[in-house]
Amino acid sequence: MIPHETVEAILQAAHIEEVVGDFVTLKKRGANLIGHCPFHNEKTPSFNVNPARNIFKCFGCGKAGDSAKFLMEHEHYTYVEALRYLAKKYNIQIEEKEQTPEELLEQSEREKMYNVNGFASNFFIETLWHSEEGQSVGLQYFRERGFLDPIIEKFQLGYSPTAKDAFATHARKNGYDDDLLVKIGLCIHSEKGNYDRFHSRVIFPIHSMTGRVIGFGGRILGSDPEKKLAKYQNSPQSEIYDKSHTLYGIYFAKNAIVRQDSCILVEGYFDVLHMHQIGMENVVASSGTSLTMEQIRLVKRYTNNITMLYDGDDAGLHAALRGTDMILSEGMNVRVVVLPPEHDPATFAKTFPIEKVQGYLADNAKDFIRFKTELLLKDAADDPIKRSEVIRDIVQTISVIPDSIFRISYIKECSRLLDMPETTLMAALNKMLRARFKKSLGPDGDAMPDENIVAPNQEEEHLDEQIAPGFFQERELVKMLLMYGTSMIAIETTDEEGKPVEDSISVAQLIIDDLKQDEIQFNDSTNNKIFNIFDHEIDEGNIPNDQFFISNEDDAIANLAADLLTSPYKLDRWEKHGIFVKTEQDVLKQAVMSAIYRYKDQVIDARLRAVAESLKQETDPDNQLILLKQKKDLDGVRMKINHLLGIVIAK
Repeated sequence: MIPHETVEAILQAAHIEEVVGDFVTLKKRGANLIGHCPFHNEKTPSFNVNPARNIFKCFGCGKAGDSAKFLMEHEHYTYVEALRYLAKKYNIQIEEKEQTPEELLEQSEREKMYNVNGFASNFFIETLWHSEEGQSVGLQYFRERGFLDPIIEKFQLGYSPTAKDAFATHARKNGYDDDLLVKIGLCIHSEKGNYDRFHSRVIFPIHSMTGRVIGFGGRILGSDPEKKLAKYQNSPQSEIYDKSHTLYGIYFAKNAIVRQDSCILVEGYFDVLHMHQIGMENVVASSGTSLTMEQIRLVKRYTNNITMLYDGDDAGLHAALRGTDMILSEGMNVRVVVLPPEHDPATFAKTFPIEKVQGYLADNAKDFIRFKTELLLKDAADDPIKRSEVIRDIVQTISVIPDSIFRISYIKECSRLLDMPETTLMAALNKMLRARFKKSLGPDGDAMPDENIVAPNQEEEHLDEQIAPGFFQERELVKMLLMYGTSMIAIETTDEEGKPVEDSISVAQLIIDDLKQDEIQFNDSTNNKIFNIFDHEIDEGNIPNDQFFISNEDDAIANLAADLLTSPYKLDRWEKHGIFVKTEQDVLKQAVMSAIYRYKDQVIDARLRAVAESLKQETDPDNQLILLKQKKDLDGVRMKINHLLGIVIAK
């Protein structure tokens, strides 16, 4: 367990813009920062980070919260895991009380998987550097491949011994359960007993965005005469590892990608390692998998520019064509560099210094449309049927580009390259776009939901059916409590002799006392929880600030606080043009009293409707008189509130 005071210290130390900035490229917009949301696919950035309040909010999908909540959503951490990550990032020592056996039993399955992977990685590293077999076989192999010790250490490369149960035996001795080892993929179950998946291999740990080991790749050494063992062995999919959502080297490359606003995509582990070794660190690999949309979006968090670097043989050339339509459909810029036939990225980086490699990339990078056109036309030669297929293929690629201006620009370029009238290509493009739109229509001609459009929350779809009277006025008062609860405002009161005197009161106490005096409580459960927290804390002599609610353990409270404390709108700097606009804070007392009166007006309106409904059903004359008296009293109060609202609004 992490002590409460340590939790507060961690959350206070964590700067939301720094935490989110490790995963999302943010740009300054006024006092806040914006970027593309990492939780849903979007073309226009709607992800907002507010450093002043230390919160994030996406106005597209609705996710919001503090630094810990971001990590919980993005990395699928538990609350405690997120706190540990932040503590490590900000060098805060956590002195936890010893966990009981029951607490250890309740440790999350994901955390157990992270722990056993970290344990395994340390075992492979230790074996590589400090065992006789590791040094003579594994370390020797890496050095023969041209890797220097610093790069081996940086990427935490390792070695798994030839003994088939070396790691399994070591893990059991340290208390790790066989079922967990099999589930995470470090061991394989057999009737003769579990054995190591990666035995006799050099090891490439695969890291998450935060640097935790989520899986492994292992390469067999030497030749297998019976060919029973695959050259490469990878961790199977698990709760913490999905290869289609992962790029090898992204943890080590993300800062360089942001800094250079460009990502170089290669195919394998060795390509990444050699490029990093010469100083080109904005390099990642798909590690043998076909490029996926999730991997593309992973890169898009940091840059819109991808350079695909491939071998110069036929396989490499055509590999460059796979997946690029998906990249273009994301509105990203794709360039392709084909190396000389005798090289792959690893050998090229090993042979030449960084200046030569960078120069070659700069001189030979081709826009993808141009690259594809030239390559496919070369394959088609003078065959008219193949040529027509090439044209159709290229126009199809252009059609996935979301920006219409880019599409027109590419059509013009292809018209020149293909020696074909621009109008003919444009007609083919429009035909494809119309066909795609028609396909997106439902059976009744209604547009089907687009995968890029965030589906509305079901609760919001039926909002009118569910909202109780005064709901929005309640929310306005809760927003006042959260934003200005600790602010002091001047009020007029009387002394012991009944003379008027100036005094001050917090916004929180003014709202709580005013509503309690009229015995009014909020109807919405989350609104009422926040009301009761303020009520209790004020009685204790405290007024909780906004961070208390943003980081609240109750998800409903934390989500509502983050939602109410952020806004997609902002006032431009009109004052520089001599236009001065009063904000809510400038007229705080007026705004608070208006919110209270508007809420009370809604409460009285609901009570009047209830009395009117009771009058319709009441037949007893005495009870009718009582109800009529209640109606008269409520009408009188309502007139008074309307009068007060009129005065407040007039000011």
